[in-house]
Amino acid sequence: MEYMMSFLEGIITFISPCLLPMIPIYLSYFAGGEVASKKKETLQNASGFVIGFTIVFMLLGTFASSIGIFLKQYSQVLQIIFGVIMIVFGLNFMGMLKIKWLNRTSELKADTKNLNFIRSILFGIIFSITWTPCVGTFLGSALMLAASAEQVLEGTLMLLCFSMGLAIPFLITALFIHKFKTTFGFIKKHYEMINKICGIFLIVIGILMITGYMRQFLSILSN
Repeated sequence: MEYMMSFLEGIITFISPCLLPMIPIYLSYFAGGEVASKKKETLQNASGFVIGFTIVFMLLGTFASSIGIFLKQYSQVLQIIFGVIMIVFGLNFMGMLKIKWLNRTSELKADTKNLNFIRSILFGIIFSITWTPCVGTFLGSALMLAASAEQVLEGTLMLLCFSMGLAIPFLITALFIHKFKTTFGFIKKHYEMINKICGIFLIVIGILMITGYMRQFLSILSN
């Protein structure tokens, strides 16, 4: 169930206010201009981009779970700290707190001319680093879940699921960008409601972590 939760966090990251409006711009980079007329090139470069950020996120998952296992004797303290951080993230998402570095967006400073598959992988790696403040809320949530994992592989796979949650809608959009204009518009129109739901989701996870009921909750959901 932790994997499904990480996957959902990736999807929510995709529709976040700082990332979703930029998707058509990224896709135009991959197509070299007109997205609709270069589907094959767009999908190829978008796939490279996805691989790039997936590599970085999985490495972060491996690191987080390694640290979590190393500090296993302090697991209860870490769960409380992680839970408090998750609640703060949730309150920020709901607009009840204003944390500037979590709400900051960054301009992607990378050469997107003459993109190919390999360059797109590098582009994805740069994205995963420079846009950490933008995707940081749910990436941080996924990393905290990874840090509480019992095995390094488990934490790595959680971040793979997070990456897939971000990657799959991205690739689908690359294929059908002209059909998703109304969907984008609907999401933008209801950003406030979506943010509140996402914030509540984070707060619930935080409370479960603090109270030590996270594992029990996940096991109930998986049954």
